[in-house]
Amino acid sequence: MARPKVPLLSADRIADAAIDLVDSGAAFGVNALARSLGVTPSSLYNHVDGRDGIIELMRGRLGHRYLPELPTGAWDEVVVATMQGLRRLYAEHPAIVPLLVGKTITDDTVIASYDALASALVEGGFPDDEVLSVVAVLDAFALGFGLDYASPDDIWQPGAPTRSLDRLIASAERGDARSDRVFELGLELVLDALRLRLVRLQGD
Repeated sequence: MARPKVPLLSADRIADAAIDLVDSGAAFGVNALARSLGVTPSSLYNHVDGRDGIIELMRGRLGHRYLPELPTGAWDEVVVATMQGLRRLYAEHPAIVPLLVGKTITDDTVIASYDALASALVEGGFPDDEVLSVVAVLDAFALGFGLDYASPDDIWQPGAPTRSLDRLIASAERGDARSDRVFELGLELVLDALRLRLVRLQGD
């Protein structure tokens, strides 16, 4: 007798379906995910520990996609590679951001990427009592510029004449070109500030 055609579940399949569900704008939950997979909620619970477990599966799956290898090199090279990967992740999956930032990170792959970043900063000369704060600043930077992709082409639309904005807006880039330029400039400014901070710390 042939076995019933029940979809086979795996961590990757659950994560991919959850990412697709959130990206679609649909409400995210165990029941909604089960429906999208064509299984019962109890089947999901056999593979993952509820909603939080599904979020961590998504985090890990996205980590594999956008930071497939741990960056190496000098601390600033590690920062650049990490920020570029995180920005692509957040930019391409903005609806997932509130889920990810609202839960403690436990996924081994993502923990390893943060450990690589923290270790590069420590080895670069940043003091232990500042490293996690620097990591938090960098994470906020990546989050902000990832979400910048969701901005409209026209960010400012003055209703009355302005001293400078009208002229600057008229000659400014728009869309993805503007977002890319702002990210590169922002990352350069962050790196300049961190390098200056490091020089000051080493001079104390």
